[in-house]
Amino acid sequence: MARKGAPEVAYKMSIVVRGEIRLSPGKAAVQVAHAAVLLTQVAARRHPDWVDGWLRQGQKKIALRALTLAELEALERQADRLGLPTVWVEDAGLTEVAPGTRTCLGIGPAPETELDRVTGSLPLL
Repeated sequence: MARKGAPEVAYKMSIVVRGEIRLSPGKAAVQVAHAAVLLTQVAARRHPDWVDGWLRQGQKKIALRALTLAELEALERQADRLGLPTVWVEDAGLTEVAPGTRTCLGIGPAPETELDRVTGSLPLL
């Protein structure tokens, strides 16, 4: 909780979709939804105060694109160094991609300024 008179920290969640596998729009939307749900569960255990702030502020989310799996893995390492919650979505392989394919990486919810250090330069999905 912010001190009286201090501005409240803004929270955000970023979901980064793997661009090289070219998911259909519907499939990408479902993978992003999976990431948001899983990430909320993970973050609630690690940073319940961040999740509370994020929920109170309207659950700001942004869907972004990384070109390759290697780029996503680098983003995960950077987020881990900053102590930000992360989660991978691995597809069941029933429709467009092989089972176990990593489709996206979720990061947050976290203070927006910290999250932007990791994902702020990525293009929108």
